[in-house]
Amino acid sequence: MRVLGIGDWNDLGDLYLQLQREGHAVRVHIADPTAHDILDGLIQRVHDWRDHLGWVREVGEDGVIVFETAHHGRLQDELRSAGYQVIGGCAFGDRLEADRAYGQQIMCNAGMKVLPSWSFTDAHEAAQFVLAHPARYVLKWDATADVVCSTYVGRSPDGADVAALLRMRTCRPTVGHKVAVQNSAGHPSAGHQPTGRLLLTLHVEGIEVGVGAYFNGQRFLTPACIDWEHKRFFPGGIGELTGEMGTLATFHGAQPLFERTLARFASELRAAGYVGYINLNTIIDERGIWPLEFTCRFGYPGFALLGTLQRDGWSDLFRRLLDPAEKTFSVTADYAVGVVITVPPFPYPDGYERLSKGAPVIVLDRRPEDDAHLHLAEVASRDGALVCSGQIGYPLVVSGTGRDAESARDAAYARVLRVVIPDMRYRQDIGESFIARDRETLSAWGYLADESRLVR
Repeated sequence: MRVLGIGDWNDLGDLYLQLQREGHAVRVHIADPTAHDILDGLIQRVHDWRDHLGWVREVGEDGVIVFETAHHGRLQDELRSAGYQVIGGCAFGDRLEADRAYGQQIMCNAGMKVLPSWSFTDAHEAAQFVLAHPARYVLKWDATADVVCSTYVGRSPDGADVAALLRMRTCRPTVGHKVAVQNSAGHPSAGHQPTGRLLLTLHVEGIEVGVGAYFNGQRFLTPACIDWEHKRFFPGGIGELTGEMGTLATFHGAQPLFERTLARFASELRAAGYVGYINLNTIIDERGIWPLEFTCRFGYPGFALLGTLQRDGWSDLFRRLLDPAEKTFSVTADYAVGVVITVPPFPYPDGYERLSKGAPVIVLDRRPEDDAHLHLAEVASRDGALVCSGQIGYPLVVSGTGRDAESARDAAYARVLRVVIPDMRYRQDIGESFIARDRETLSAWGYLADESRLVR
């Protein structure tokens, strides 16, 4: 198989490495110049991906183009129309992810109940709305917005903190930048008013759960997966929203939640020609499921964790995604835990060149099985050794798998202890809340399958 990857920051680097280990040829286009050294010496980078379309086409069904982003959907549709095999998303998927208000409308159309929300293009107008309608809100800017923090979860019961943040953004220049590997890279704003739409949503307490599946243009491949993300920087869910600091994921027990959520959107995805992975993030409480937002691309580090649970590797999955007649693929019944390893100044890029770039990345007592569980991100090969590279200090994700969440956690953290990078940091509580509370609660509410329904 020949695989041409197209993205901004080489986010799927670990996937490409796994494909190479399976014996396939991989070439990758990295759009952002500051990310050109990510996996340098490990993966072949190409300057202009268009120059390599012939390389893909000349092997027919063995040629695949993989998009990492959710902003090249129209281009993906055009390439499919031209006869190329493309995995990633589509124009419809781009809008689902980027336009939060539109995504909420699609959820309503599918019969899901959504939290009350209000869309604005003016921060001052939104602030006045909050002051006039006191409540606890979540503020989310669309992907096109030029803001440093695209999501803020309000804590004040009258919305005073959200209103203050909105007013602040109307009276001083904003400088956007890449806050985490899977977030958009922004640029200095020329004016004082952030551009782009924002969405205010009433806050709800509950358990945050993601449900995801692969769609092959006609139907979802089963089984679906469920995941529990840990987005804030510090243990206990404190600090900045980083994009992701660790995840617990499994294909076991996902069907009840999948049937009530993501499965409802099959007809829309089919009509749009969607081919790739899609995830729906939700909050679940005793009243039911509250869908929040779509991710219409491979999520990071979720894709890497799912790869550890897929029995037949990425090339097998790609072939099934590109065959509309396929309905399923083979997975284990295990859980997977992924722990994000960072170095200073993550989650911000300022000072990375001085503080950590070029630092050695060492794995003690490296074993053959580590290849499947050391998911390299911002690293490069220099004289045969790994060093920190890239933009922000996100060198790798370490995973472990096991029959239950406890054993997966134990395996992941045992492997973390063998990783040595100067000043490395990571959360020590990935999966703990699921083990202590959420598993029992979700099972009692009927959102996790019984043990007898384990995927084999």
